[in-house]
Amino acid sequence: MSVETYLEENYPAALEDLKAFCRIPSVSTDPAFIDGIHQAAAFVAERLRKAGFASVEMLQTGGHPAVYGEIIADPKLPTFLVYGHYDVQPPDPLEKWQTPPFEPDERDGRLYARGVSDDKGPLLIPILVAEAFMRVEGRLPVNLKVLIEGEEESGSPHFAPTLEKYREKLRCDLVLSADGAMWRPDKPSITVASRGLAALDITVTGAAKDLHSGRHGGSAPNPIAALSALLSSMHGPDGRVSVEGFLDGATPPDPRILTAIDASNFDSAAYYREIGVSAGDPINTGRELLIRQWLEPTLEFNGIWGGYQGKGTKTVIPNTAGAKITCRLVAGQKPDTVIAAITRHLQQRLPKGFQLEIHRHGPGSEADFVDPDLPALKISEEVLGELLGQKPLRVAMGATIPIGSAFRKHLGCAAIFFSFSTADEDYHAPNEFFRLSNFKLGMRAWTMLLRRLAAA
Repeated sequence: MSVETYLEENYPAALEDLKAFCRIPSVSTDPAFIDGIHQAAAFVAERLRKAGFASVEMLQTGGHPAVYGEIIADPKLPTFLVYGHYDVQPPDPLEKWQTPPFEPDERDGRLYARGVSDDKGPLLIPILVAEAFMRVEGRLPVNLKVLIEGEEESGSPHFAPTLEKYREKLRCDLVLSADGAMWRPDKPSITVASRGLAALDITVTGAAKDLHSGRHGGSAPNPIAALSALLSSMHGPDGRVSVEGFLDGATPPDPRILTAIDASNFDSAAYYREIGVSAGDPINTGRELLIRQWLEPTLEFNGIWGGYQGKGTKTVIPNTAGAKITCRLVAGQKPDTVIAAITRHLQQRLPKGFQLEIHRHGPGSEADFVDPDLPALKISEEVLGELLGQKPLRVAMGATIPIGSAFRKHLGCAAIFFSFSTADEDYHAPNEFFRLSNFKLGMRAWTMLLRRLAAA
């Protein structure tokens, strides 16, 4: 029996494993889900043991535990570290899910559940492939280490210190990330650059308490009005960030990514139809849209609050209002510099009579890139090209995967993104799904990849 045949015959069991994994509510950002975090970590550890990883342990991080396992086939062989994460985004808003987020539902060739695409399905694939090699051939063609963290969806605040703490244990020749996503379901791609991240909350305070809007309206400071003015001051008419100092250090993009953008013939009108809006003014070409999504930094408002939120009305001037902000960073930008620029911008424009509080979420992460001449990148492209019948595009990612720069800094090695999610699978949104055809394809691809990395 071949490894490929084993995977095909055991696919029903693999699918049930994935469903069981997705039933665990492992939300890392909300302390109410701490039991789910521990259950998910235990699930991964047990699945590694079942797959034949001789050494499996929980690594203490100072936050949620990371799961580590290794199979050392031969010290003379190259060593690869597989990365993934078991934590997931919050499922809110629950009312927009067609089926409960932690009750996996299979329909139309897709599996729907929170975390199924990001990252439980993709990270399970290399574990299943390792198991197939061990059951069929009794060994792996390479040495394999696995590191599955539990804080990726909350900014990986303890990830870099964990890499530094366990540097010797994690030492490897290359990282293979099961996290990430292909750009489009109809075109193979490999991500060679991703944006960094900086996140913060801002709170504007006016009076010492909520005030009656009839008695105090027109004279008392209204934090909602002040907050709205501050938020609107942070972008120009073209939608780009207008905060002075925000772009400090930013470097020009790799021209090869611009070549990929030009070759994609991306349909911006179709994109806007897919997300349910009528137009994208002032962005009206696919080229400009992708440049904005991949190669320019952003400052987005992810949440806003203040005053009465219930049904009907309540005639009140609230004493506080606030907003959640995340910034996606390009190469050369530093999270500390970005936060400092935003802080200065807001403090300089804060109206009299108000107080401003800024709460930063974690250290943030810098943008990352892959050496375009890395041999493993070429091997990965060859595998995808053979399986999918067309050469994959080298693309950038608008999202943030902090691991790239962290592995480079603390382990001295690069990371290749080899994930079989696609960017349209609604991860981070209601009705997240994973194409089961990609679940199968990913197993074939990882099998080929490990063999070819060994041969190289």
